[in-house]
Amino acid sequence: MKRYGAVDADGNVLDILVQSRRDKAAARRFFRRLLKKTRTVPRVIVTDKLRSYGAAHREVMPSVEHRSHQGLNNRAENSHQPTRQHERAMKGFRSTGGAQRFLAAFSGISPRFRPRRHLMTAPGYRTEMTIRFTLWDQITGAAGRPTTA
Repeated sequence: MKRYGAVDADGNVLDILVQSRRDKAAARRFFRRLLKKTRTVPRVIVTDKLRSYGAAHREVMPSVEHRSHQGLNNRAENSHQPTRQHERAMKGFRSTGGAQRFLAAFSGISPRFRPRRHLMTAPGYRTEMTIRFTLWDQITGAAGRPTTA
């Protein structure tokens, strides 16, 4: 399974697409999906050095600046780390469709539980996480359920 991921300047995951191959058609599909989902044209696209990105970029959005240089896409690579850890724990996904469904949900939920810890004090972090988990319980309806021990 090959993974395409889009991350904004703040490190928030915009979209993830799992494909069986990383060719021009797959890159074109990802760029179009990203444009449709975000409803905006980016100022700059940063990718790794895979040639299919350049070919798809020239077709889909030729007016956007494209940078592909070693180290520029570290933000996207680092956003992929939790996915790799989860994939290792699950011993791999059973199917591409299952991976896509999981990653679509996981990329939106996981940042809620990973605040920028290095910018907080320990008491501030504990308070923030308590607030986030309380909100999560209210949103998911877990607050009203009895616990089973």
